[in-house]
Amino acid sequence: MRGLNGKRIVVAGGATGIGAATAERLAEEGCRVLVGDLNLAGAEATAGRIAAAGGTAVAAAFDLADEESVRALFERAAQEFGGVDGLFNVGADLSPDTIGRDADLSRMDVSVWRRTLEVDLIGYAHTCRTVIPYLLESGGGAIVNTSSSAAFVGEPLRPAYAAAKAGVNALTRHVASRWGKEGIRCNGVSPGLVLSETGLATMSEEFKAAVLGAIRTPRLGKPSDLAAAAAFLLSDDAAWVNGQTWSIDGGGSLHD
Repeated sequence: MRGLNGKRIVVAGGATGIGAATAERLAEEGCRVLVGDLNLAGAEATAGRIAAAGGTAVAAAFDLADEESVRALFERAAQEFGGVDGLFNVGADLSPDTIGRDADLSRMDVSVWRRTLEVDLIGYAHTCRTVIPYLLESGGGAIVNTSSSAAFVGEPLRPAYAAAKAGVNALTRHVASRWGKEGIRCNGVSPGLVLSETGLATMSEEFKAAVLGAIRTPRLGKPSDLAAAAAFLLSDDAAWVNGQTWSIDGGGSLHD
């Protein structure tokens, strides 16, 4: 892809799954990558694989729910690489205590909603707000936010998660509208069912079979599918794409 070699990218949530795959793909394209995650051991493992393959990556611990931690993440990136050219937001609280208790409204737990919005939406607002001055200093740059098909399809469960991801879509459009003329692009990727470490641990075979039957491709998603799309949106090849959220879900959702 054009324009990725030498770019300085922060992956906010790069310990496992889509985040790890995207960090590795960006490094393959020549990016210098800061891998941030609450799971420092996982972030270090991702950075280690990148280094072993000849790429450049640094791991850092950070918490999307902590504004000061977010600020320190980007300060670390600027210290290590001399600036920041892009951000991939992919972190979320997918723990059993949070998404595992995200029931329908008749069984609503307000603490689950607060935690979900704090991490999955407000956390993205913190990272976007913090990276924008760095991007402006670099003459522009790109942000890619991870949404979810849950924001579109209307699930019987996970309403807090769906609401947070719908908010991420609105946040993406806001950033593109406010700073697009100053050279900042902000887009989103919306995955369907992706067979990552977390997903494999929580999804039954019956559920996977049902999803596979409903999509328009012969297999379920892989983290590398999202990594390819995110890398494109961060590259100069996507210079005229702004304010969009793309469904990367095997044709599971068809919408304008």
